[in-house]
Amino acid sequence: MFARRTHQSESFTKHRAGKSTSKTKRSFREQAAASRRAERATALDTSLPVGSNLTSPIITLCVGPEQRLFAAHEDVLANSPFFLAIIRGQFLETTSKRVNLPEEIPEVFSSILEYLYKGDYYPRLLHNKRRNTWELEDTETNNGGRGAVESTVYHPGTQQALLKDTLLYCTADRYGLEELKRLALRKQGLRSGIQCSTILASSRYAYENTPDSDSKLRAHYLALIIRSRNTFKRSGTMQMEMESGGKMFFDLYVAM
Repeated sequence: MFARRTHQSESFTKHRAGKSTSKTKRSFREQAAASRRAERATALDTSLPVGSNLTSPIITLCVGPEQRLFAAHEDVLANSPFFLAIIRGQFLETTSKRVNLPEEIPEVFSSILEYLYKGDYYPRLLHNKRRNTWELEDTETNNGGRGAVESTVYHPGTQQALLKDTLLYCTADRYGLEELKRLALRKQGLRSGIQCSTILASSRYAYENTPDSDSKLRAHYLALIIRSRNTFKRSGTMQMEMESGGKMFFDLYVAM
């Protein structure tokens, strides 16, 4: 993810080959379609019908402390066990079909909805069959992209910028979206140029918002810190984090 240091600042970059112009790429959505269908068949076998997800009633979602409004079809939301329980339990405001999510972050929730509708979120994950590698799509507008997107999102609860893919992973865990967790983790491994302080803040958040049984995101951060430990040793942020303590540093000690 952040394997090669290019200068003395507290950031990492990943050495990657140049982007191919080959058209043999296919999206993560295509690659994961079969597994998602199997997942839905087992996890949502008694859910609301999913065959007419663009004709079902619209639900309004009020997100974050500023109450930003989103709209989504009921059957699309029902693909998440979290929202399925809300729909079945009639926790909606009966007259307006409205769900309040004051603790969620609008930028993260927007990507959740994009995933539920499209099977991925921007920038998409593409499989280069020629090289047999995964890469993020080109975000340059002159190449058909929607423009650069920040890899971090400000989290009001921690008052820090955290990696968006980590926030998506933790939200997907709450929403019961296992395929989205795998997608977010794979995308995070392709990010580059992330500051030490952001990595450490995001890893602490990951530990606080995943169960002890999590063996993916936590292990990802442990491996990243160990692999780049010389750089982290020189980081004043690392010293402050270690003095604060926490389970992550016990796991880090055991892993080393």
